[in-house]
Amino acid sequence: MDENMDVAPPAADSVLDHVPMRNEDGDIRHEFVEEIARAIEAGDSASLRACVAELHEADLGDLIGALEPDDRVRLVELTGRDFDFSALNEVDEAVREEILDELPPETVAEGVRELESDDAVELLEALDAEEQEEILEKLPLKERVALERSLLYPENSAGRRMQTEFIAVPQDFTVGQAIDYMRETPDLPDRFYEIYVVDKDQHWQGAVPLDVLLRARRPVALTELTDEDRRRVSVLEDQEEVARMFGKYNLVAAPVLDTQDRLVGVITVDDVVDVIEEEADEDLKALGGVTSDEELSDTFLTIARGRFNWLLVNLATAFLASSVLGLFEGQLEKMVALAVLAPIVASQGGNAATQTMTVAVRALATRELGASNAWRVVMREALVGLVNGLAFAVITGIAAVAWFKLPGLGIVIGLAIICNLVAGALGGILIPMALERVRVDPAVASGTFVTTVTDVVGFFSFLGIATLWFGLR
Repeated sequence: MDENMDVAPPAADSVLDHVPMRNEDGDIRHEFVEEIARAIEAGDSASLRACVAELHEADLGDLIGALEPDDRVRLVELTGRDFDFSALNEVDEAVREEILDELPPETVAEGVRELESDDAVELLEALDAEEQEEILEKLPLKERVALERSLLYPENSAGRRMQTEFIAVPQDFTVGQAIDYMRETPDLPDRFYEIYVVDKDQHWQGAVPLDVLLRARRPVALTELTDEDRRRVSVLEDQEEVARMFGKYNLVAAPVLDTQDRLVGVITVDDVVDVIEEEADEDLKALGGVTSDEELSDTFLTIARGRFNWLLVNLATAFLASSVLGLFEGQLEKMVALAVLAPIVASQGGNAATQTMTVAVRALATRELGASNAWRVVMREALVGLVNGLAFAVITGIAAVAWFKLPGLGIVIGLAIICNLVAGALGGILIPMALERVRVDPAVASGTFVTTVTDVVGFFSFLGIATLWFGLR
């Protein structure tokens, strides 16, 4: 550990005083990163402390990501107690693990103590059990027990997301007693939007929003102001369901109860924003066949290994689609134009199916698509496929005739385009719905199946219709 860790920082100019961190586009300046790197190399603890003290945790996270790996750990060591460990939750998981692995457990434990409980859990959950235990055992008993309890809840549950800092008061308090309690209690949460009323066993009785509390007179009993129907969540509830509830009911905070209805934490809107961003990022990666834990900071071997399996599945389905071409080998030899135009039919159907699939997967994730409206949405998408199919049948047919001077070819490819766009529209919505029904994530598996459907239908319809139309054998 660096000897400067516990030494009070001398007065010093911050790098920010002469080099702005970001340019007019909001990107981090290369010159700023170079200045920080030079200060790290020179061991200039004072100026580094002055700099990180001015940075928001998100900006400090961006700076860490821009530094060379060796400089990241040195930055933490040189800035000591002034380093905000919540910044590590703003960087890629691989970068965070790399830094935590290099730091002594005592340093990490000291940084964790300064964090709110939800940020501390997020920092610790990426570590393996042995590393977690090594850090936790260096914390005071009360803090250690609270973090260990949160880490026992399932991943992606409200119990993992909640912060255990909240304000709970007895149900026999008056408004004046509640206000005095908050004024006299030193360890209040940094931000809070409501206080919670509990009985002597910590069972949740209701919530009192701060604006309601401050408008009431001091002698008024809290029971008169308590909202007993306040929306709350279970520690075991999925974080995506919590985020959906926040969006639907315009919440800024929600109490978290354990299985015995005891108040154990609170989830606030800033936590929910992170959940929404994570879920959207995960779904977007899944649609592209990329694992949810892939990060820009990963090595090329890690990325290649993560993408290999899905590419292998795609290769297998590609062979399936190509086998349809093998059924029409003789026809393709007799009319080369069919081999030229067949990929156009398959590609157009695939693009249309992807549009439908994207909308369907998102609607399923947000619960906008369900049993009550499934038939109407399926019929609508089929009509969309038919209308676009007719339009592109005309366009593609004219282009085919102009290219190969065969009027019949225009009719054949036009009919095939209609068939494949309708098939793509139906596959794009029915396949995600079917996967959802059997509890398989539609975002992960839909793409390959939908593409296979449009390739098979596209090739088969085009070559089959051409065989019949031109009398090929």
